[in-house]
Parts: sequence; structure tokens; C-alpha cells
Amino acid sequence: MSLTAGLKGRADDTVGEHNTAQAACSGALPVFGTPFMAALMEKAAWTSIAPYLAPGESTVGTRLNISHLSATPVGMRVWAESEVTAVDGKRIELTVAAYDEAGKIGEGTHERFIVTDQRFLSKAARKRE
Repeated sequence: MSLTAGLKGRADDTVGEHNTAQAACSGALPVFGTPFMAALMEKAAWTSIAPYLAPGESTVGTRLNISHLSATPVGMRVWAESEVTAVDGKRIELTVAAYDEAGKIGEGTHERFIVTDQRFLSKAARKRE
């Protein structure tokens, strides 16, 4: 198996009190919060790539450029879809989109990098020194 353009991913959720704009402190209204939409898009992306990585490797998100197009009320099902559009060494580019039962609610692009788990965690831990 190899990581190539065209790989697709999907992640699903239901809007509840736990993932509203109010819960994220990103707004005052009880609708699906943009930070949670972004997280759902990232989940669709990384879970689609993960099976193609070597043991001890992961991906980290480095760029997310999205638009939140439409509000989704509590109780509706939401999902995100991703597609790998380019692989350049350790850099992976994807398109992402989010939907609810009424149609598209978000879209954009996402960039991830392949990292070696232990090296990445060691570098992060050095910040405490």
C-alpha cells in the first residue's frame, strides 16, 4: 500500500450540546461550532492516511484553510469528507468538506506532514527545558 492522491476519508458526528459554538466559546448560539467542524475535517483526513503509514509514524496538521458556509442546529447529523490531492515527500495536501442532512456546510484545504512519533514527541518535550 502506498499513500497517493485520490485517497478519501470520512468522519461522522451528531450535533449536541458538546459541540456547539457555545461549548467551544466561539460564539453564543447553540449551533455546530466552527472549531468542531474543523476537528471533524481533520479526523476525516488523518484517519484516511493512517493505514498507509509505517509503524511509529503519524501525521500532524500544519495548515487548515476553511469556510463555514451554513449553520447546523442541535440534533442534526454532520459528516466531513477528505481527499488527498497531492503527496510531496512527507507533505500531504487534501481537500476537505463538511455536510449536514441539508447539504454542504463547509469546505477548504488541509495540509498534513508525516512525522516519526518518538522524534516529534521528544522535540515537543524539549520545550519544557
